[in-house]
Amino acid sequence: MNKNSMLELLNKVKTGELSPEKAVTKMKTEPFEDLGFVKIDHHRELRQGAAEVIYGQGKTPQQIHGIVEAMIKSGGTDILITRMSEEAAELVKKDFDLDYYPIPKIGIAAKSNDKKAVGSIVVASGGTSDIAVCEEAALTAEVLGNNVTRLYDVGVAGLHRLIANLDVLANARVVIAVAGMEGALASVVGGLVDCPVVAVPTSIGYGANFGGVSALLSMLNSCASGVSVVNIDNGFGAGYLASMINKMPAIQD
Repeated sequence: MNKNSMLELLNKVKTGELSPEKAVTKMKTEPFEDLGFVKIDHHRELRQGAAEVIYGQGKTPQQIHGIVEAMIKSGGTDILITRMSEEAAELVKKDFDLDYYPIPKIGIAAKSNDKKAVGSIVVASGGTSDIAVCEEAALTAEVLGNNVTRLYDVGVAGLHRLIANLDVLANARVVIAVAGMEGALASVVGGLVDCPVVAVPTSIGYGANFGGVSALLSMLNSCASGVSVVNIDNGFGAGYLASMINKMPAIQD
């Protein structure tokens, strides 16, 4: 249930189409749905402004199919499935509309075409190897209703590539900086823009990268103000946080 469906329910009570008792019953039974293996939070969008997201890793294709089916029956659209296997995508596609992106392993079920995109989020990557994490962030932000610009392979090994896109960075409300190796991109971007920077360390790198730990520590120790850091390879978390920031109303003097 989202804000619109809640308002519709209350209006039905107001006009007499629905009794207050039945409305209370509907609200009590709507918050979550127990499928045995999962309890789907149907009120997530009402509370937080965005529907529950399905984390696909560790779930069977049948479980993902069951969750998607229940969410669609409840009126859900733009259902985001992260870390989704191709096997799960093929199963869901048999019964429901699904856009599947194999590189970031993202699925979007019951995609709506009337959602208005707002603001400006820039997703910048240190290298091409970081694109899977970048696309997880970018697609998450787009599903949540944000304008997203992609700047890929603009890492510090060739800083002129980033400098050539200063106009794009200058117009962003949020920048997501995604990098592995030593993770220096976040600090460089943080020193160039006047908006929040969400840094995403990736597990890309040689042995001493320690699976992304070196990039994580570099980003946490950034000397640039306004840089916040999410977990290693957490493109979804970055896209979600950037969306929240991007949609905040501008502070008026």
